[in-house]
Amino acid sequence: MKQTERKFDREERTAKFGENIIALCKRVKHTNITEPIVNQLVRSGTSVGANYMEANGASSKRDFTNKIFICKKESQESKHWLRMLASCGLEEIKDDIRTLWKEAQELTLIFQKITTSARSSSV
Repeated sequence: MKQTERKFDREERTAKFGENIIALCKRVKHTNITEPIVNQLVRSGTSVGANYMEANGASSKRDFTNKIFICKKESQESKHWLRMLASCGLEEIKDDIRTLWKEAQELTLIFQKITTSARSSSV
């Protein structure tokens, strides 16, 4: 697989992750408890793709590494908010929450690997 194909796959994957987060959050009944969780989840979940796009347009290797690290942080934060949402007792979306949590974990691992590789090659 060519580098550009892999890059596109990650662009598509991070965009799809954000879209799936939005779709999930639209299904949540807003209460005093769920509303702040949903707001935070939408912010972190959609930020992954936005920061990945910024990384692709980075002005330097250091800028690229920093943006990828932010992608990792936002993926991890999304896992936290998905866990909090799961604790709200929303049985009808538990499977979707679990699926998105797993995707956030995979993205976290991918971005960790990219960050580690970028930092070790610059030493």
